[in-house]
Amino acid sequence: MKKTPIEDPADHLVVTPPKKWAAGVPAVRHAMEYSFEQTTVKRTMLTLLNLNQVKGFDCPGCAWPEPDHRHKNEYCENGAKHINDEATSRRVTREFFAKHSIEELDGMSDLWLNQQGRLTEPMVKRPGATHYQPIAWQDAFSLMASELNGLDSPDEAMFYVSGRLNNEAAFLLQLFSRAYGTNNLPDCSNMCHESSGSALAETLGIGKGSVQLEDIYNADLIFVVGQNPGTNHPRMLSALEHTKKNGGQVVAVNTLPEAGLFRFKNPQKASGVVGKGTFIADQFVHIRPGGDLALFKMLNRLILESDAGSLQGGGTGEIDRDYIAQHTAGFEEFEAQARDITWEQTLEATGLTRNDIEAIHEKVLASKSVIVCWAMGLTQQKHGVPTIREVVNFLMLRGNIGKPNAGVCPVRGHSNVQGDRTMGVWEQMSDEFLDDLGKEFGFDPPRKHGLDAVAGVRAMRDRKAKVFIGVAGNFARAMSDSDVTAAALRNCSLTVQVSTKLNRSHTITGETALILPTLGRSDRDIQAAGEQYITVEDSMSAVHRSHGKLPPASEHLLSEVAIISRLAQLTLGDEPAIPWVDFEANYDTIRDRISRVIPGFENFNERIKHPGGFTLPNPVNEGVYPTPNGKANFSLNELEWLETPPGHLILQSLRSHDQWNTIPYAMDDRYRGIHNARHIVMVSPEDIAELGFQDGEQVDIVSVWSDGVERRAPGFTLVGYPASRGSAAAYYPETNVLVPLDSVADISNTPTSKGVLVRFERAAAAVG
Repeated sequence: MKKTPIEDPADHLVVTPPKKWAAGVPAVRHAMEYSFEQTTVKRTMLTLLNLNQVKGFDCPGCAWPEPDHRHKNEYCENGAKHINDEATSRRVTREFFAKHSIEELDGMSDLWLNQQGRLTEPMVKRPGATHYQPIAWQDAFSLMASELNGLDSPDEAMFYVSGRLNNEAAFLLQLFSRAYGTNNLPDCSNMCHESSGSALAETLGIGKGSVQLEDIYNADLIFVVGQNPGTNHPRMLSALEHTKKNGGQVVAVNTLPEAGLFRFKNPQKASGVVGKGTFIADQFVHIRPGGDLALFKMLNRLILESDAGSLQGGGTGEIDRDYIAQHTAGFEEFEAQARDITWEQTLEATGLTRNDIEAIHEKVLASKSVIVCWAMGLTQQKHGVPTIREVVNFLMLRGNIGKPNAGVCPVRGHSNVQGDRTMGVWEQMSDEFLDDLGKEFGFDPPRKHGLDAVAGVRAMRDRKAKVFIGVAGNFARAMSDSDVTAAALRNCSLTVQVSTKLNRSHTITGETALILPTLGRSDRDIQAAGEQYITVEDSMSAVHRSHGKLPPASEHLLSEVAIISRLAQLTLGDEPAIPWVDFEANYDTIRDRISRVIPGFENFNERIKHPGGFTLPNPVNEGVYPTPNGKANFSLNELEWLETPPGHLILQSLRSHDQWNTIPYAMDDRYRGIHNARHIVMVSPEDIAELGFQDGEQVDIVSVWSDGVERRAPGFTLVGYPASRGSAAAYYPETNVLVPLDSVADISNTPTSKGVLVRFERAAAAVG
């Protein structure tokens, strides 16, 4: 069945009331409609019956874990759309590139670029050329090796990784980078969840979550903070359904009402098809952007006050003194600071009422086990790291760390972003890791910390980095300060994109540019030793196999393992002596090396064959904290929130429902009632009126940073929406242009995409 790519869409906005529930039959219908638009019914059924199954392939979408007992349809609406977007029957050929110049492609939307289909052969843009042309694989590798070996320093190269990359390829890429001589390994964590890793490593000694699915099922109370499971990781709603069935409660903390956190109609159950489904949030906390630090600081003050009151009344107190004494440090200093926050500060920072916060406090005191889940609503704030540290303080006060059904749960939004970091894709890996890597492969890895994503853009902007190699991502659209990022990439002598489909990063090029097409997660991977599988790590540290089932989109595709291995062999030669040919031929040889370098992966090849794989050890759950002092550390976090001058709002960027990361699949945001448009900005009707505008009016969104430079996103339509007062919300990547490169979270250097001060100006067309 031939599938015709869509025409480039324009905004034709239709607004309907926001939905009050998520999933149900409409989710199934929309998933099937999109899938059948992309490929055949037979191919769709093959992908869906293998998606997230023990002998099938892992969803390339979110990193939410699979349960031990899996449904035969163990996927969500967005997972189904995501896998069939990859399995599409549409193809991008050399004739396509001959027809469309790079300038023409750059003028098309992200949606249009993605909808053209799978890439089929290597392409090159030569210096001064207007079009991509075909290039043989060996010539592409020779070009890259020559460019890399011609640099004045290895630190002039950058190796960027997206969370779609598998463990084996990620391990090889960081090995190649370090054998080449640089730690310049920026990844998508830099832009999303780096604040989580920074805060958790400092307080608990490990930058990962501490809970498993069974803990979610059986917790007394779960906080869902700064995240939208209904769109970004819908299978989390099935887990929260278990929580509610088992008598647990859920507190949702968000600036926007999210349909999935109100009510979930599980399409795999009769109650989700013909019944009312499950009411998820027992309390919806309509917080102001960036007010989460104040909220948790006040909750901590209230817990301490309740503890003192209980002791005075002859009770046993409300904090876990045994846990604090045995496992923590810094409590006395924390306690002294915790009492300083005032109600006046808290209500101003959060936009909540005192009754809102006291109701949460009562739920906390009534709960023996508490989990806090969060996503980018916390991490992409200037004070994201202090906020997450304060969440850890909150959990430690009542002993909710390291015990069943309690703990920290950062929810990753990309398939293997956590696994890539475990494999060593980080610019700041420890000396212990580098020692083990060097010992295993017979070389001395560089010790100087490399460039993260933000520093990498600065280096390209200043012509200190000249080669950019991106694997499995869309850096040009994922990164903040879009215009600066684009100019930085164009400064490079060579940009390389290892990709499955066309995206914006292929149209924003260096002097020379390569597109290297690779296998998708659903494609069969056959190498010299036979058919191969890869592995991934989910959000809860479970490592499992993924085995592609579909014929590759083209006979000219190489796996990411093969691409990295061949490039490394040609660039490095025999020094150091690393068996790149063996790695490409048989991925078991890679896993053998991983098992000797990375703790927790001992006997990797044997353990990964167990159905469902294995879970990496988490010392926190054994009462062991790998911090310098061997304790879980209470932290001191100064109260901060973003204050808005008159006439300004706090903007957060977010996904639409029909979107995965930087790529829209359609022009709709069904749960929020936005249809046929992406250039919209959601603002409370009260704020629209107060600012002197009208619902439906066209505006330019303008952000002003301390450098005095205005950044402008033109032509957005105001949509009256039940957003928290003082806030605005719009889609990325369209609004990434508003986030200055230097506007980053303290400590983690993550772009502040959830906290941008903006004002509105009437659009030029509207004024005229």
